[in-house]
Amino acid sequence: MSIASHALWVACLGLPALAADRIEGPGLGSPVSAQSVAARNTSIYPDGRGLPEGRGSAGDGRLVYQQKCASCHGERGEGGSGGHLVGRGPLTGSDADKAVGNYWPSATTLFAFTRRAMPMDAPGSLSADDTYAVTAFLLYLNGIVGADEALDARSLPAVRMPNRDGFVWIDAVQPEKPR
Repeated sequence: MSIASHALWVACLGLPALAADRIEGPGLGSPVSAQSVAARNTSIYPDGRGLPEGRGSAGDGRLVYQQKCASCHGERGEGGSGGHLVGRGPLTGSDADKAVGNYWPSATTLFAFTRRAMPMDAPGSLSADDTYAVTAFLLYLNGIVGADEALDARSLPAVRMPNRDGFVWIDAVQPEKPR
């Protein structure tokens, strides 16, 4: 191999690295602002971190549920196209009953899911007060809270769900049990 061909060969080895510096993406989308990211940060943890200000009771939630939820989940959460939300069937076997009252590990998970994904035809459209109220109503239907018990960012994490101990917690420190 001549010196010239050797130099050309070495130069070609370096071309991909130089070309990689100049490669541009497809130019789709636009940069996301910190404000936009913060507006979509809806993470809510079992200990209540991330819960918004607001308040609602089962009595308040009954009307919201009838208007926004009953068409998919039934008048009292007994089921429909969106599935049932009230139940106490067995958690064992191939057809485990994963209703709110016997499966969900924390009330904050119910709030977070409802806030983010419901109602199905307008996800994220419920106010914080309406979400607390619907959460309270569903917990009431499942026999977990009283009809007049108001839930908010302080009281919701203290609700003791029946299957709380049926899950393995992955947090570094397991949350304290409510008193």
